[in-house]
Amino acid sequence: MAAELKQKEIVPWHDFVAGSLGGMAQVTVGQPMDTIKTRLQIEGPNGRFVGPMDCFRKTIKNEGFLGLYKGMASPLVGVAAVNALLFAAYSNFKKIQEPYPGGPLTLTQIGIAGSGAGIVNAVLASPVELLKIKMQAQYGAGSSVHYSGPVDCARQLIKQHGIRHGLMRGYWITVIREIPGYAGFYAGFEGMKRYLTPAGETPATYPLGLLSLMASGASGGVSYWFACYPLDMLKSMIQNQSNPPKGAFYIVDAAKQVYREGGIKPFFRGFSPTIIRAVPAAAATFTTYELVMRALSEL
Repeated sequence: MAAELKQKEIVPWHDFVAGSLGGMAQVTVGQPMDTIKTRLQIEGPNGRFVGPMDCFRKTIKNEGFLGLYKGMASPLVGVAAVNALLFAAYSNFKKIQEPYPGGPLTLTQIGIAGSGAGIVNAVLASPVELLKIKMQAQYGAGSSVHYSGPVDCARQLIKQHGIRHGLMRGYWITVIREIPGYAGFYAGFEGMKRYLTPAGETPATYPLGLLSLMASGASGGVSYWFACYPLDMLKSMIQNQSNPPKGAFYIVDAAKQVYREGGIKPFFRGFSPTIIRAVPAAAATFTTYELVMRALSEL
Protein backbone atom coordinates (compact mmCIF):
# COMPACT_ATOMS: atom_id res chain seq x y z
CA MET A 1 0.00 0.00 0.00
CA ALA A 2 1.13 3.58 -0.70
CA ALA A 3 0.72 4.53 2.97
CA GLU A 4 3.24 1.87 3.90
CA LEU A 5 5.95 2.91 1.45
CA LYS A 6 9.22 3.61 3.17
CA GLN A 7 10.40 7.20 2.97
CA LYS A 8 14.02 8.15 2.41
CA GLU A 9 16.29 8.14 5.44
CA ILE A 10 16.89 11.70 6.65
CA VAL A 11 20.55 12.72 6.61
CA PRO A 12 21.42 14.88 9.68
CA TRP A 13 23.32 17.56 7.77
CA HIS A 14 20.43 17.87 5.32
CA ASP A 15 18.21 18.76 8.30
CA PHE A 16 20.76 21.34 9.45
CA VAL A 17 21.02 23.09 6.08
CA ALA A 18 17.30 22.99 5.31
CA GLY A 19 16.34 24.07 8.83
CA SER A 20 18.81 26.95 8.74
CA LEU A 21 17.60 28.27 5.39
CA GLY A 22 13.97 27.81 6.43
CA GLY A 23 14.62 29.82 9.58
CA MET A 24 16.29 32.63 7.66
CA ALA A 25 13.29 32.81 5.35
CA GLN A 26 10.98 33.01 8.37
CA VAL A 27 12.91 35.86 10.01
CA THR A 28 13.19 37.87 6.80
CA VAL A 29 9.50 37.59 5.98
CA GLY A 30 8.06 37.85 9.48
CA GLN A 31 10.22 40.37 11.36
CA PRO A 32 8.13 43.56 10.79
CA MET A 33 4.94 42.02 12.19
CA ASP A 34 6.93 40.36 14.95
CA THR A 35 8.19 43.77 16.08
CA ILE A 36 4.63 45.09 16.21
CA LYS A 37 3.49 41.98 18.11
CA THR A 38 6.23 42.30 20.70
CA ARG A 39 5.69 46.01 21.27
CA LEU A 40 1.97 45.50 21.80
CA GLN A 41 2.62 42.58 24.17
CA ILE A 42 4.99 44.48 26.45
CA GLU A 43 2.90 47.65 26.64
CA GLY A 44 0.64 47.91 29.68
CA PRO A 45 -3.07 48.81 29.55
CA ASN A 46 -2.17 52.50 29.20
CA GLY A 47 0.66 52.04 26.73
CA ARG A 48 1.69 54.29 23.87
CA PHE A 49 -0.09 52.23 21.18
CA VAL A 50 -3.85 51.82 20.74
CA GLY A 51 -3.58 48.94 18.29
CA PRO A 52 -1.51 47.24 15.56
CA MET A 53 -1.98 49.97 12.93
CA ASP A 54 -1.17 52.70 15.44
CA CYS A 55 1.99 50.82 16.42
CA PHE A 56 2.89 50.38 12.75
CA ARG A 57 2.42 54.09 11.95
CA LYS A 58 4.26 55.36 15.03
CA THR A 59 7.18 52.98 14.52
CA ILE A 60 7.71 54.16 10.94
CA LYS A 61 7.16 57.81 11.88
CA ASN A 62 9.67 57.76 14.75
CA GLU A 63 12.22 55.20 13.58
CA GLY A 64 11.74 54.83 9.84
CA PHE A 65 10.84 51.65 7.99
CA LEU A 66 13.92 49.86 9.33
CA GLY A 67 12.48 50.33 12.82
CA LEU A 68 10.23 47.38 11.98
CA TYR A 69 13.37 45.25 11.68
CA LYS A 70 14.73 46.04 15.14
CA GLY A 71 16.06 42.96 16.88
CA MET A 72 16.45 41.08 13.60
CA ALA A 73 20.18 40.45 14.05
CA SER A 74 19.72 38.10 17.00
CA PRO A 75 17.28 35.63 15.37
CA LEU A 76 19.01 35.92 11.98
CA VAL A 77 22.38 34.97 13.47
CA GLY A 78 20.92 32.39 15.86
CA VAL A 79 18.35 30.96 13.47
CA ALA A 80 20.77 28.46 11.95
CA ALA A 81 21.34 26.80 15.31
CA VAL A 82 17.75 27.23 16.53
CA ASN A 83 15.97 25.82 13.47
CA ALA A 84 18.59 23.17 12.81
CA LEU A 85 18.15 21.91 16.38
CA LEU A 86 14.37 22.13 16.09
CA PHE A 87 14.02 20.17 12.85
CA ALA A 88 16.71 17.65 13.83
CA ALA A 89 15.02 17.01 17.20
CA TYR A 90 11.65 16.70 15.47
CA SER A 91 13.04 14.11 13.03
CA ASN A 92 14.49 12.10 15.91
CA PHE A 93 11.31 12.20 17.99
CA LYS A 94 9.39 10.98 14.96
CA LYS A 95 11.89 8.18 14.40
CA ILE A 96 11.50 6.98 18.00
CA GLN A 97 7.75 6.50 17.46
CA GLU A 98 7.86 4.83 14.04
CA PRO A 99 6.39 1.29 14.00
CA TYR A 100 9.20 0.39 11.60
CA PRO A 101 11.89 2.52 9.86
CA GLY A 102 10.10 5.11 7.75
CA GLY A 103 6.69 3.91 8.93
CA PRO A 104 3.61 6.19 9.10
CA LEU A 105 2.69 8.19 12.21
CA THR A 106 -0.65 9.46 13.44
CA LEU A 107 -1.20 13.20 13.86
CA THR A 108 -1.13 12.64 17.63
CA GLN A 109 2.34 11.15 17.29
CA ILE A 110 3.35 14.06 15.06
CA GLY A 111 2.17 16.43 17.81
CA ILE A 112 4.18 14.52 20.44
CA ALA A 113 7.28 14.74 18.26
CA GLY A 114 6.67 18.47 17.87
CA SER A 115 6.34 18.97 21.61
CA GLY A 116 9.55 17.06 22.24
CA ALA A 117 11.37 19.13 19.63
CA GLY A 118 10.06 22.32 21.22
CA ILE A 119 11.39 21.34 24.65
CA VAL A 120 14.84 20.66 23.19
CA ASN A 121 14.74 23.82 21.10
CA ALA A 122 13.94 26.09 24.08
CA VAL A 123 17.54 26.04 25.30
CA LEU A 124 18.54 28.07 22.22
CA ALA A 125 15.26 29.81 21.43
CA SER A 126 14.98 31.42 24.87
CA PRO A 127 18.18 33.52 24.81
CA VAL A 128 17.80 34.35 21.11
CA GLU A 129 14.26 35.62 21.66
CA LEU A 130 15.26 37.45 24.84
CA LEU A 131 17.83 39.52 22.93
CA LYS A 132 15.33 40.13 20.12
CA ILE A 133 12.67 41.35 22.55
CA LYS A 134 15.10 43.64 24.37
CA MET A 135 16.07 45.25 21.07
CA GLN A 136 12.47 45.53 19.84
CA ALA A 137 11.43 47.16 23.11
CA GLN A 138 13.78 50.09 22.45
CA TYR A 139 11.37 52.63 20.99
CA GLY A 140 12.74 55.77 19.42
CA ALA A 141 16.26 57.04 20.06
CA GLY A 142 18.35 58.85 22.65
CA SER A 143 17.89 57.89 26.29
CA SER A 144 15.44 55.10 25.40
CA VAL A 145 18.23 53.13 23.70
CA HIS A 146 20.06 51.04 26.29
CA TYR A 147 21.71 48.51 23.98
CA SER A 148 23.67 49.18 20.81
CA GLY A 149 23.02 45.68 19.52
CA PRO A 150 22.38 42.07 20.58
CA VAL A 151 26.01 41.46 21.59
CA ASP A 152 26.02 44.55 23.79
CA CYS A 153 22.66 43.49 25.21
CA ALA A 154 23.95 40.01 26.07
CA ARG A 155 27.08 41.45 27.64
CA GLN A 156 25.15 43.87 29.84
CA LEU A 157 22.61 41.24 30.94
CA ILE A 158 25.34 38.77 31.90
CA LYS A 159 27.32 41.48 33.71
CA GLN A 160 24.28 42.61 35.72
CA HIS A 161 22.50 39.32 36.38
CA GLY A 162 24.72 36.44 35.27
CA ILE A 163 23.84 33.82 32.66
CA ARG A 164 20.97 32.11 34.50
CA HIS A 165 19.01 35.24 35.44
CA GLY A 166 20.34 37.41 32.64
CA LEU A 167 20.75 35.64 29.31
CA MET A 168 18.53 32.65 30.20
CA ARG A 169 15.74 34.72 31.76
CA GLY A 170 12.37 33.29 30.74
CA TYR A 171 13.71 29.84 29.91
CA TRP A 172 10.97 27.91 31.71
CA ILE A 173 8.11 29.94 30.25
CA THR A 174 9.71 29.31 26.84
CA VAL A 175 9.68 25.56 27.51
CA ILE A 176 6.03 25.70 28.59
CA ARG A 177 5.11 27.70 25.50
CA GLU A 178 6.92 25.36 23.11
CA ILE A 179 5.13 22.19 24.26
CA PRO A 180 1.66 23.07 22.91
CA GLY A 181 3.09 25.47 20.32
CA TYR A 182 5.15 23.01 18.35
CA ALA A 183 2.58 20.25 18.77
CA GLY A 184 0.21 22.56 16.87
CA PHE A 185 2.97 23.70 14.51
CA TYR A 186 3.87 20.27 13.18
CA ALA A 187 0.43 18.67 13.48
CA GLY A 188 -1.11 21.60 11.59
CA PHE A 189 1.53 21.36 8.89
CA GLU A 190 1.34 17.59 8.51
CA GLY A 191 -2.46 17.55 8.75
CA MET A 192 -2.81 20.03 5.88
CA LYS A 193 -0.22 18.13 3.83
CA ARG A 194 -2.23 14.94 4.24
CA TYR A 195 -5.45 16.75 3.36
CA LEU A 196 -3.91 18.11 0.15
CA THR A 197 -2.26 14.82 -0.85
CA PRO A 198 -4.28 12.89 -3.49
CA ALA A 199 -6.14 9.77 -2.39
CA GLY A 200 -4.00 6.66 -2.50
CA GLU A 201 -0.79 8.66 -2.00
CA THR A 202 1.15 9.67 1.12
CA PRO A 203 3.01 12.92 1.89
CA ALA A 204 6.18 10.90 2.51
CA THR A 205 6.34 9.81 -1.11
CA TYR A 206 4.19 12.31 -3.03
CA PRO A 207 5.84 15.69 -3.79
CA LEU A 208 3.29 18.44 -3.21
CA GLY A 209 3.37 21.57 -5.36
CA LEU A 210 4.59 24.95 -4.18
CA LEU A 211 1.15 26.36 -3.35
CA SER A 212 0.21 23.25 -1.39
CA LEU A 213 3.44 23.45 0.59
CA MET A 214 2.80 27.13 1.33
CA ALA A 215 -0.77 26.37 2.45
CA SER A 216 0.53 23.58 4.70
CA GLY A 217 3.17 25.84 6.19
CA ALA A 218 0.64 28.59 6.82
CA SER A 219 -1.63 26.07 8.55
CA GLY A 220 1.25 25.05 10.81
CA GLY A 221 2.08 28.65 11.70
CA VAL A 222 -1.48 29.62 12.56
CA SER A 223 -1.91 26.42 14.59
CA TYR A 224 1.22 27.25 16.57
CA TRP A 225 -0.11 30.62 17.73
CA PHE A 226 -3.62 29.42 18.48
CA ALA A 227 -2.06 26.73 20.69
CA CYS A 228 0.23 28.96 22.74
CA TYR A 229 -0.34 32.69 22.27
CA PRO A 230 -1.18 33.66 25.90
CA LEU A 231 2.02 31.88 27.00
CA ASP A 232 4.01 33.84 24.44
CA MET A 233 2.54 37.08 25.73
CA LEU A 234 3.67 36.16 29.27
CA LYS A 235 7.11 35.23 27.97
CA SER A 236 7.57 38.59 26.27
CA MET A 237 6.50 40.43 29.42
CA ILE A 238 8.78 38.38 31.68
CA GLN A 239 11.81 38.67 29.40
CA ASN A 240 11.37 42.42 28.97
CA GLN A 241 11.37 43.16 32.71
CA SER A 242 14.28 45.24 34.00
CA ASN A 243 15.00 42.72 36.75
CA PRO A 244 14.79 38.91 36.78
CA PRO A 245 11.51 37.41 38.04
CA LYS A 246 11.56 36.12 41.61
CA GLY A 247 10.20 32.93 43.13
CA ALA A 248 9.45 29.46 41.81
CA PHE A 249 5.97 30.50 40.71
CA TYR A 250 6.93 33.62 38.76
CA ILE A 251 4.91 32.48 35.73
CA VAL A 252 1.73 32.22 37.83
CA ASP A 253 2.48 35.60 39.39
CA ALA A 254 2.92 37.18 35.95
CA ALA A 255 -0.35 35.64 34.75
CA LYS A 256 -2.19 37.04 37.79
CA GLN A 257 -0.71 40.48 37.12
CA VAL A 258 -1.88 40.44 33.49
CA TYR A 259 -5.33 39.17 34.49
CA ARG A 260 -5.74 42.04 36.95
CA GLU A 261 -5.17 44.47 34.09
CA GLY A 262 -8.37 43.46 32.35
CA GLY A 263 -9.22 39.78 32.53
CA ILE A 264 -8.51 37.55 29.54
CA LYS A 265 -8.20 40.30 26.90
CA PRO A 266 -4.63 41.44 27.79
CA PHE A 267 -3.35 37.90 27.17
CA PHE A 268 -4.12 38.44 23.49
CA ARG A 269 -2.43 41.80 22.97
CA GLY A 270 -0.77 41.69 19.55
CA PHE A 271 -2.68 38.58 18.44
CA SER A 272 -3.96 39.97 15.12
CA PRO A 273 -0.53 41.00 13.70
CA THR A 274 0.82 37.66 14.92
CA ILE A 275 -1.73 35.70 12.87
CA ILE A 276 -1.16 37.98 9.87
CA ARG A 277 2.58 37.36 10.22
CA ALA A 278 2.16 33.61 10.75
CA VAL A 279 0.74 32.92 7.31
CA PRO A 280 3.63 34.15 5.10
CA ALA A 281 6.37 33.48 7.69
CA ALA A 282 5.46 29.84 8.33
CA ALA A 283 4.69 29.30 4.65
CA ALA A 284 8.21 30.54 3.84
CA THR A 285 9.75 28.37 6.59
CA PHE A 286 8.19 25.07 5.63
CA THR A 287 8.31 25.65 1.86
CA THR A 288 12.01 26.48 2.01
CA TYR A 289 12.69 23.51 4.30
CA GLU A 290 10.81 21.03 2.12
CA LEU A 291 12.29 22.26 -1.18
CA VAL A 292 15.84 22.27 0.19
CA MET A 293 15.39 18.77 1.63
CA ARG A 294 14.14 17.55 -1.76
CA ALA A 295 17.08 19.15 -3.54
CA LEU A 296 19.60 17.68 -1.10
CA SER A 297 18.06 14.21 -1.33
CA GLU A 298 18.88 14.20 -5.04
CA LEU A 299 22.61 14.75 -4.43
